[in-house]
Amino acid sequence: MDMHVWLAYVVTAIVFSLAPGSGTVNSISNGLSYGTRRSLAAIAGLQVGLAIHIMLVGAGIGALVAQSAFAFSVIKWVGAAYLIWLGIQKWRDHSSIATTEAGAHLSSMNLMRKAILINLTNPKSIVFLVALFPQFIDPAKDQLTQLMVLGVTTVVIDAVVMLGYTSLASQMGRFIRSDKIMSKINKVFGSMFMGCGALLAAAKA
Repeated sequence: MDMHVWLAYVVTAIVFSLAPGSGTVNSISNGLSYGTRRSLAAIAGLQVGLAIHIMLVGAGIGALVAQSAFAFSVIKWVGAAYLIWLGIQKWRDHSSIATTEAGAHLSSMNLMRKAILINLTNPKSIVFLVALFPQFIDPAKDQLTQLMVLGVTTVVIDAVVMLGYTSLASQMGRFIRSDKIMSKINKVFGSMFMGCGALLAAAKA
């Protein structure tokens, strides 16, 4: 892969990762509630989900999902329902920063599992990758190698961006100690999760 092509993809991948979505909401929410260190498992989970999408696209399944209205709809509704459920749970969460620090109610494994599901149940990522990757892959060269380069680049960039969101939210969380304020913030993020779910439900293949 030529360097100028890769650099063009880097810029595109950064924009893709910076765009607000369920993964962004999850990262900011975790940063506020758990801090950067405990949120690393969730960031890793998002990347596992993204990596699975990349492998599906590489295997050709992504193109099938992009072209099959039924397959897209099944994943879409499962993802929408999961995001709305997360939003309801977040809305009902009254724990403060101090409470979370004293006894975190979600283990790192649970945070990772939740993040994996958030990315896995978002078929728009697959559709986006199916549309994006061919623009940067030279059919005259080894496609597997190019796919691996693009895939690793995507995961690394998204991990860095999510870490940035989480770290920024964690710094903000240090100044939020009021149970009342944290409850309102939880409702905001709960609404955002439900909003992401609604947008996903309205998405078309």
